[in-house]
Amino acid sequence: MPRKGFTLCFVGYADEREKAVIELTDNWGRSEYTIGDAFGHVAIGTDDIYAVCARVRSLGYRVTREPGPMKHGTTVIAFVEDPTGYEIELIERK
Repeated sequence: MPRKGFTLCFVGYADEREKAVIELTDNWGRSEYTIGDAFGHVAIGTDDIYAVCARVRSLGYRVTREPGPMKHGTTVIAFVEDPTGYEIELIERK
């Protein structure tokens, strides 16, 4: 039976509260990716995720996951789509 879930690793040169970091995700039970789905998304921290989503909509772009708590957690996240179809994760800072 395949495992469900993921492991996160944050890579950068300073604490993520101070500098940008890259989040690497190991999706458990996933052994193959097709072209286009191996790169997941970029994540950006924001102080007001609801205002950012409203601004994204006002500019004519799509919010593909409305702001809300992450599954099995309390961190508020949302996803928006860029013009080429890639998703950008928004993470509300506490």
